[in-house]
Amino acid sequence: MIETTSDSRRKRFTSFGVISLVLGLALFAYFVKKAGVGQILDGISRLGAGFFLVIAVSTIRQIARSIAWMLCMEEPIKLSFRDALRARIMDDAIGNILPFAGLLVSEPSKPALIRDRVPLMAGFSALAIENIFYTLSVALFIFSGMVTLLLTFHLPKLLRGISIGTLVVIAIIISLGCVLILKRLRFISGAASRLQRRGLDVKWVAKGRSLEDRIYGFYQRNGAMFLPIMLLEACFHLAGAAEIYVTLLFISPDHPPTFFTAFILESVNRVITVAFKFVPLRLGVDEAGTGRVSKVLQFTVATGVTLAIVRKARDVFWAAVGMILLLQRGLSLRAVARDAEAALAEQVEVEVPANLHAGEPS
Repeated sequence: MIETTSDSRRKRFTSFGVISLVLGLALFAYFVKKAGVGQILDGISRLGAGFFLVIAVSTIRQIARSIAWMLCMEEPIKLSFRDALRARIMDDAIGNILPFAGLLVSEPSKPALIRDRVPLMAGFSALAIENIFYTLSVALFIFSGMVTLLLTFHLPKLLRGISIGTLVVIAIIISLGCVLILKRLRFISGAASRLQRRGLDVKWVAKGRSLEDRIYGFYQRNGAMFLPIMLLEACFHLAGAAEIYVTLLFISPDHPPTFFTAFILESVNRVITVAFKFVPLRLGVDEAGTGRVSKVLQFTVATGVTLAIVRKARDVFWAAVGMILLLQRGLSLRAVARDAEAALAEQVEVEVPANLHAGEPS
């Protein structure tokens, strides 16, 4: 019954992914035509070998979050840089090629891919902790970018409304996150307990409580790690702005960028990535958003659309590297998805009974 339910759910998400892909392609074609195919091709030709510089800068981003994940591992367990980087790149391939279904297996696949090196729960807990730091950094980065955009440029009514709405949502997220951490609220096990009363297996309640204990315990025992991890997350975002700056230097010689405008464009890109993760390669929505904001920043719409296309090419490059790494290990995307689900199910069976016999944590 579990396999049937899982297969049914995967089919629904696959169907949704196909619909998103078709709509994204239509939107992509519309904005490419509107911006001008000739102008876009001219911009890509001006970039030329500069694309390798874009890839070099994007490598910094992969490295930064891989090291951040390593720092979230607690002694005596250690994660090597090589294993962290390979798992991250392979996970990116899953997320980019299976965008909507990948949301369900992408994060669990990282610890599953290294469980021959690191215990699954340790890898998953460290990943959850790193994602908390990353989410906070994304919120702060988007917030600063939107404030800068609102205070510096005159925005069309729609874009201004979206920017203000984004600021409100980010402020709420940051506030809730601070309350959650400071008060150590057990939202995972609490939600699971309520669902348990409606028929959910009790093992998931203990599993959620175990994960919360690991996360809150990390904050108590490793306060000195906060600053290095947050600096690595900041490096990830600043490298994204540097990547945009480098790209614009090549494709917009008549209107050279500043790091200031690249910073704003990267913050907009973060909003698009968060809001439209389910759209394959953010087809169409990236071109629409980047093109519109580029015009506000006094670039041409064609420059914004070209920038979005270059960043897609970068995503495709890393997806190809991730696929090569998966093939080297004799894995397929579907096999990784099944392995991630099986690994988590196996971890529940192995660890939770011990937690239940040990009694509930105080």
